[in-house]
Amino acid sequence: MAKKNSSQQSSRSFKHHRKKRRNKKIIFSLVALVLFVVASAGALLFYFFTQAGGLVGETQDPLERGEVSERRDQAVNPADDHISVLFLGTDNRDGELDGLADAILLATFNAEEDSVNVVSIPRDSYVEIPGHPTDDKINHAHAFGGADMMVNTVENLLDVPVDYYVTLNFDAFMDTVDIFDGIDVNSPMSFTEQDADGNMDEISIDEGPQTLNGEEALAYVRMRMQDPDGDLGRGERQQEVLGSLIDEATNLSSIGNYNQVFDRLQENMRMNISFNEITGLHSYAGSIDDINYHQLEGESFRESGVDYHRVYDSSLEDTQAMLKQHLDLEDDTSPDTTESINAGENSEENH
Repeated sequence: MAKKNSSQQSSRSFKHHRKKRRNKKIIFSLVALVLFVVASAGALLFYFFTQAGGLVGETQDPLERGEVSERRDQAVNPADDHISVLFLGTDNRDGELDGLADAILLATFNAEEDSVNVVSIPRDSYVEIPGHPTDDKINHAHAFGGADMMVNTVENLLDVPVDYYVTLNFDAFMDTVDIFDGIDVNSPMSFTEQDADGNMDEISIDEGPQTLNGEEALAYVRMRMQDPDGDLGRGERQQEVLGSLIDEATNLSSIGNYNQVFDRLQENMRMNISFNEITGLHSYAGSIDDINYHQLEGESFRESGVDYHRVYDSSLEDTQAMLKQHLDLEDDTSPDTTESINAGENSEENH
């Protein structure tokens, strides 16, 4: 990984507040419909047990490794233990979920504090992909080997266990936005972007406050090339969209829309977390307005006509330490992991 002066900011940390909608994330919002709204339904518990229980059963897709990460001594229980969940947004449609991972977020849940940390990993991050012969963009790991390879890659990069994963595609995002009658954003710039079918410059976004439908919202969170801040700017727009979706999902007036959301999610979502494990997260419902966000910082570089994101050593190390502390893990790195990280750094420094 690239070096960065310690006096520079090594990672961006954000607080979620309703009046500061820039500080929010996208894919986490869809999972919030399941992990927070469903789990904390209170008087509507029976409704969610019957509806969401069916949703979870339809979307189960266990990892080849089984229930326990190789970085754990035993299986975790979300109701009692600190856990991590990897959220992936893929560039698929029509029920397919095997493409590139366009959004990659790791969330950690601390059971003692009922607190949540979310780390956004830039999709172009140049990393070692276990089982793949060369370093590559991290979002390629999902296309190469599905959720299993993606989980292994994130564990290798951040040096923490990934207990659960949730994968969603473009349709799940667009349909959810449309079911809630759009989302409110305040665009920092005007731009055009391709539509969901890949037709260039079909979607126009104006500068300033506006309400976006599902396809417009997808364009809003996908655009990168016209943003002077590149991947980091896109991450901030994704954060803004999360806030708007969370506001909609947690509004009691939206309860009548949940059936439609569940129907669409079961066609376009896969995960390895059971319904009982989801309901064990009910204590985190009060943390939804106080989620701590972090972003792996780095620099762009180009090789053989391809753009990559080289993560700064300082940002990676700070993020690893923060995650280990939040998960109450020993803040050390195993020899095998240290060797693989150093190998990745040496490979990148040669380019």
